[in-house]
Amino acid sequence: MQKLVIASNNAGKLREFQLLLAPLGIDILTQAQLGISEAEEPHCTFVENALAKARHASRESGLPALADDSGICVDALGGAPGVYSARYAGEPKSDARNNQALLDALENQTNRRAHYYCVLVFVRHPDDPQPLIAEGEWHGEILTAPQGDGGFGYDPLFLVPEFNRTAAQLEREQKHAISHRGKAMQVLLQKLARYLPRA
Repeated sequence: MQKLVIASNNAGKLREFQLLLAPLGIDILTQAQLGISEAEEPHCTFVENALAKARHASRESGLPALADDSGICVDALGGAPGVYSARYAGEPKSDARNNQALLDALENQTNRRAHYYCVLVFVRHPDDPQPLIAEGEWHGEILTAPQGDGGFGYDPLFLVPEFNRTAAQLEREQKHAISHRGKAMQVLLQKLARYLPRA
């Protein structure tokens, strides 16, 4: 059986990855299970950070690795929080404080358009010259108060117009079908077929 290390310690992301990757029939390990520390994320773009995380996890584990870098980009804030989404309110990371910081930043804004963005990077080994890269976007609006208790991150503030519900109010399967990460994963699964054939 193939083994793959997920370069993330985010519990919400890990749950989503396990569900999305289940059809591959591979043994999915997390970097935490292998005692691998989180990689530095010094870059200003999602793709550079995801690549750094994937290479780090692969180098430390000796296994193929999959990394994600994602966040929310708000039009009125010039794309912020962007790559700083997880730490928008500073350390330690806190979804509640990040959500409040976003609400504060948008207090006098009428333009509430935003999108989630996700880039996934898969490397066969740490020096893979041809990493597989897939991306996805999910467009919506930022509410003035949170609604729903599902999901994670900014989901309680992210209104999905076609459902008139927040990402935190969607059923899990429904969210995976239309989310930025779900879209990116569908693209990646097609690309992965040549390296990780279905069991």
